Amino acid sequence: MLILGVLFIVFLFSGMPLAFTIGISSLAFFFVQSNLPLAIAVQRLISATQSFPLLAVPFFVMAGNLMNAAGITERLVKFSITLTGHMTGGLAQVSVILSTLMGGVSGSAVADAAMESRLLGPDMTKQGYPKGYSAAVIGLTSLITATIPPSVGLILYGFTGEVSIGRLFVAGIVPGIMMCTILMGTVYFTMKSKEKKGICVIPKMEKATGKEILKSFIESFWALLFPVIMIVTIRFGIFTPSEAGAFAVVYAFIVGTFIYRELSFKGAIEVLCQTINDNGMIMLIIACSGIFGYVIVYNQLPQTMAQFVTGITTQPHLLLFIILTFLFVSGMFMEATVNTLLLTPIFLPIVRSVGIDPVHFGILMMTIITMGGMTPPVGVTMYTTCQLIGCPTEDYVKESIPFVAVIVVQVAILALFPQLVLWLPNLLFPV
Repeated sequence: MLILGVLFIVFLFSGMPLAFTIGISSLAFFFVQSNLPLAIAVQRLISATQSFPLLAVPFFVMAGNLMNAAGITERLVKFSITLTGHMTGGLAQVSVILSTLMGGVSGSAVADAAMESRLLGPDMTKQGYPKGYSAAVIGLTSLITATIPPSVGLILYGFTGEVSIGRLFVAGIVPGIMMCTILMGTVYFTMKSKEKKGICVIPKMEKATGKEILKSFIESFWALLFPVIMIVTIRFGIFTPSEAGAFAVVYAFIVGTFIYRELSFKGAIEVLCQTINDNGMIMLIIACSGIFGYVIVYNQLPQTMAQFVTGITTQPHLLLFIILTFLFVSGMFMEATVNTLLLTPIFLPIVRSVGIDPVHFGILMMTIITMGGMTPPVGVTMYTTCQLIGCPTEDYVKESIPFVAVIVVQVAILALFPQLVLWLPNLLFPV
């Protein structure tokens, strides 16, 4: 096990792609352990991808790309501006609302941050927002997509930990709305502070009339309807999460082609190419994680970690905060997908053993490790927004502090009061 750990760390910090970092370090273990046939590694590599629930991932990734190409995203931007463009913080408030709406479309924080950086970033710069602030707002508000369904992270967590994906989707709604509200408040107070200090004075947009809001809502109706259809069909057993993903693809294609009429043949081909790239990366990581998962189970790492952590304390809340702290640090160095696949089999049995609901833990875990991607030193979302907006990382880090702080507070509240997460899934999916 030592050689796996050493090689993993060396490859990770050398910049090797994560899938190869996981795969090569895991294969090295089989070469050292002469009693383990290499055929097991090959079997695990293949079997890791042979799962019906896992089909939800490529389907929802393709649906998100289709919706971006079909004009759905553009209409959501207009609707968000109509709702919040007049508020203190203007476009920064739009970013919060748009991330909440886009959570039901893209399911990916990085995809959401990249899209908003391209759409809102240039206008925010023109209006006088500091680039570091723009990047921080766009980067941190994209965290809402970690809980609002159909979060790809929740699908992977449910697949890896054998937890109901339907319950996870519903459980993410309240925390997502809470995060939206808290981040909007943070934008308000941070912008008020900047205006008071004379750092920047942003001209306020004219408040939309009721007629303009209604018109924008009607234009965005088909995009806003999608998450509702998805939750209702999963709840009443019409679709499984995987089938809901397939429906999402068909839905986005029909809306883009026949209703909005913006999805061209060329656009569809570009969507397919982008989807192949996205899914190829995700599935390669999942396949290599299958080998890694076998190695950690073979070496009884979950049991060892459980004994170590419970040796510190068996008090559920304290244990939960210790694990969440570890996940946050881990999220700073590894992408959320990898953390979900590698750490769920280790920590989920521990929290279950002390009576913590796996759905409750899944929402907390996905929030905290996704936020790791928005912090230094290896934050993928952070570097994406900084590069697209053109700001130094130091400016981003400085401006992100209040947003990170309020998110940590929210996670602590959700950890202490699990019913905030569980009441809705318990209501719609009674055990």
